[in-house]
Amino acid sequence: MIDISVSGIVKEFEVGKKILDGLTFQVDAGERVGLLGPNGCGKTTFLRILTGEVHPDEGEIVLAPNKRIGLISQIPVFPAEYTVEDVLNDAFTPLRRMEEEITALSQRMAEGESDPALLSRYDKLSAAFQAGGGYETDTNKNKVCNGLSIPGEMREQLFDKLSGGEKTRVNLARLILEDTDILLLDEPTNHLDLRATEWLEEYLEKFKGTVLAVSHDRYFLDKVVRRVVEIQEGKAEFYSGNYSFYAVEKERRYEEKLRQYEKEQAKIQQLEKAAEQLRIWAYSGNDKIFKRAQSMEKRIERIRQTDKPQKDRKMAVRFGEREFRGDEVLSIKNLEKSFGERTLFAGVNLEVEGGERIALLGDNGAGKSTLIKIIMGEEEPDGGKLRKGPTVKVGYLPQIIHFDHPERSLVDTMLYDLDCTAQTARNRLASFKFRGEDVFKPVSALSGGEQSRLRLCMLMDSKINLLILDEPTNHLDIQSREWIEEAVEEYEGNLLFVSHDRYFIDRFATRVWMLEGGKITDFKGTYQEYLAAKEKGRLTAEAAAPSRQAPLEKKDRPKRPGGTKELEKQVNAAERAVGAAEERMYDLEQAIQEASADYLKLQELYQQREALEDELAHLYANWERLSAELEEVRG
Repeated sequence: MIDISVSGIVKEFEVGKKILDGLTFQVDAGERVGLLGPNGCGKTTFLRILTGEVHPDEGEIVLAPNKRIGLISQIPVFPAEYTVEDVLNDAFTPLRRMEEEITALSQRMAEGESDPALLSRYDKLSAAFQAGGGYETDTNKNKVCNGLSIPGEMREQLFDKLSGGEKTRVNLARLILEDTDILLLDEPTNHLDLRATEWLEEYLEKFKGTVLAVSHDRYFLDKVVRRVVEIQEGKAEFYSGNYSFYAVEKERRYEEKLRQYEKEQAKIQQLEKAAEQLRIWAYSGNDKIFKRAQSMEKRIERIRQTDKPQKDRKMAVRFGEREFRGDEVLSIKNLEKSFGERTLFAGVNLEVEGGERIALLGDNGAGKSTLIKIIMGEEEPDGGKLRKGPTVKVGYLPQIIHFDHPERSLVDTMLYDLDCTAQTARNRLASFKFRGEDVFKPVSALSGGEQSRLRLCMLMDSKINLLILDEPTNHLDIQSREWIEEAVEEYEGNLLFVSHDRYFIDRFATRVWMLEGGKITDFKGTYQEYLAAKEKGRLTAEAAAPSRQAPLEKKDRPKRPGGTKELEKQVNAAERAVGAAEERMYDLEQAIQEASADYLKLQELYQQREALEDELAHLYANWERLSAELEEVRG
């Protein structure tokens, strides 16, 4: 049975710019489908079309009859006096009406009525009430609230006074309690902490209805979806698997299409050369040869079937780095912080040394961002001391981005803050996909994700050796997340980050600070090692004590025989040189295609390409030599 049928959907908000252009697909009952695509491709617009909030210009959507549909990002308007508890109870409205009718029927029967129709109605309602969970409403409500971190004090607050993230969480709980048939999830994990996200994943595994999810959380997609629909240029591409399958299959399709394109181009060049020769001979007056040339040109046009596949170029920038001297990066002694009667943390003692990559984790509201603000000097602790090493230079990407002059354009913001030339500003902005007229937009017109990207663009120029990131991947699409990850991968300084993105945590954390119950559990190891230790119950104070010996190992690390640290830097530098040369080669190939009608320009470009090919050969040889030396030293 088909739950959602989409046929030929077209939608444009600007004349000539179709955000959806013939979108067609279907979702069967019980399917888990991930809807992917870069920010701005039309995913949220499509979800709003599904719920009837937006109407398409063309096309048709058919939903299965008698099935309830719920969109997480679409928060209904409730009366001003509604508390969170009232909103949650709104999910049980049909059950409450059923209960009222059962009570009325019971009263009539107690008064002596014995009409068979009345008894039949009572039996049917009682069975439906029990099947619908009418006797477990409070139990189910408490279970969902605990899973989604909605504590008792929040349930007493007015719904209108909550933040946007809190409202989203409460609305998700309401829809789950309604037992909706078709769940539309628009970035459901953006406002959930790790524990709540894992709870939601477990719930969706048992959910019997249909799920259509828009998400940039790769772990969530891997766990929840079984099929991927990608929106590309307004149309649908299909992948029969989870996100990991999609990522591999997308690359395979690109390579296959590229091979097909190159094969066609080689054949076309061969035929064009032959056709040109035939035309030269035809000028001697041989009409048959001229017709053969025309026939060959028609054949060439028939071969032109594959467009060159496009692939977004990788970000060719990296964090500026400042040399770090000494062992001490950060020292925290007996740190404490409270707001009113609520203690966020107390008795925090931590030491950070060079080269560590630390994930600061914990539930929403535990105090992670407050601790970051204390480290940055934006908040004062109530007690304790915090000291940074004398050569430490911090780079900071906050969770909530603030610009002092949001009325300025992007290019002016770069000019004022970085004191660079207009061309340098535009080149840097282009590296972060701010191109053309976009650079003249005011900063205030950017989305949250675009503002994060702009702040990151400005941060890249700073010479730093301690990078602090507070939810760096929030509101970013998958491609932008991969850009940040590539930049962080190349960065060799110290890293402290707050994140709920398990892919990001897994990739970078070599140490975990878990903030809960006002204390920090300090674990030296990866996130997966932390989870394994937690599962085995090894995160007691006694078990954590040996990890304090780890700094001794850290100090020994730079003294490995053979100078591997220096050699690693040389290998990384060689890799970057190869990458930069490959980028120049890409630009040169584009220029050659554009100058195909200019013979003199082509000659010059061909000479440049020949020189660059020689340079690339030397760079690759140097990289391979250094890599082999590094492997030998490590061996």
